[in-house]
Amino acid sequence: MSEKPILAVTLGDPAGIGPEITARTLAEPESGQLARGLAVGDAPVLRRAVSLLGLDVEVNPVSTVEEARFEPGVIDVLDLGIVTEDLPWGEVNATAGASAVAAIEAATKAALNGEVAAVVTSPINKEAIWAAGSKHLGHTEMLGELTGSTRFNTMFWVAGLKIFFATRHLSLREAIEKITKDNIEHAIREAYTALEVFGADKPTLAVAALNPHGGENGKFGDEEIVAIAPAVEAARADGLDVVGPIPADSVFHQGLQGRFAGVLSLYHDQGHIASKTYDFDGTVSVTVGLPILRTSVDHGTAFDIAGTGKASHGTMRAAFRAAVELAPYAPKLPDIYPPTR
Repeated sequence: MSEKPILAVTLGDPAGIGPEITARTLAEPESGQLARGLAVGDAPVLRRAVSLLGLDVEVNPVSTVEEARFEPGVIDVLDLGIVTEDLPWGEVNATAGASAVAAIEAATKAALNGEVAAVVTSPINKEAIWAAGSKHLGHTEMLGELTGSTRFNTMFWVAGLKIFFATRHLSLREAIEKITKDNIEHAIREAYTALEVFGADKPTLAVAALNPHGGENGKFGDEEIVAIAPAVEAARADGLDVVGPIPADSVFHQGLQGRFAGVLSLYHDQGHIASKTYDFDGTVSVTVGLPILRTSVDHGTAFDIAGTGKASHGTMRAAFRAAVELAPYAPKLPDIYPPTR
């Protein structure tokens, strides 16, 4: 039997580009050489994407992971039986939302049962899942509930650099209010542990500054003086190789040049803009804090181009390959947020 990992790849919202980018990725011979990819969603949705793209592959619906054939020229799909007819492209639809939620649930269950090594997710539409009755804000919150996780965060992986976030979905004003010594110190320790869990040997973590030029010794703000630098020093006193705060207009460039294994971004857009400007298609989102490995594209459903065949599958390909590379470290994922913290 093949030792290649099995990856559950959700189709995402059937009315968006998820089915297209999943079909393109799983149809590539290179993907099959790396792992055994199993689509999770509705077979009619995948067939429509395959037809739209003119792919020379067979769609093979299965009801269990064990039934999958994993053969060249075949895309196996764990068929949910929710979408039975074509849905309008690019429109919010409750049935599409129900399919997207069910795919996440099925893929997560398979990962928790050890049937797949990782979950790779396509984009979902929040309005659609809410129309289907979901109360979650998105993928991450849903995965947290399904796995019983209460603490989780996002790690970006681009060109070998891992980017962490001290704050995420907050307004900029709220994010700045969260920049305290204790909060930054916690974020540093969790990011550093994640670097070690994902195989970095004696990693160096850089912490981004908040203010222009790192605050210029308090002239442009004092967060670096009262919160960030003390947090860095506390971590260093415990033996962690942490540097900073380093001005945000240079820290990501330095990281991409190989000076650091990871960078702690202080707020959402600080890290997002840096990574996506450098390589939008190559930026992969990894959820840390779950007992399973989940990688994801970091873009939306792109309703404006859904059904046109124009969607690039570069990010899905990158997320698939990242899951292959990170799968060996999956058993140690709970170490990032141990119960004693």
